[in-house]
Amino acid sequence: MYQQKNSGSQSSSSSSTMVPEARGALDNMKYEIANELGINLKQGYNGDLPSRQAGYIGGYMVKRLIEQAERQMAGK
Repeated sequence: MYQQKNSGSQSSSSSSTMVPEARGALDNMKYEIANELGINLKQGYNGDLPSRQAGYIGGYMVKRLIEQAERQMAGK
């Protein structure tokens, strides 16, 4: 079986941001999308949030990021 080795330059944590400067923009997007979906997302700990709602937020974030990338590639 093929096993990928983790290089020392990348964190194994899934919560790490590749571009640290983007953290604020992603957080803003998260709260904006949660608000649009009618999900009460508070600053800080949201461990009481059902996984379905967290998944909706994450899914819409990915959808919006893909749309933005497609617009950029199309030159718009």
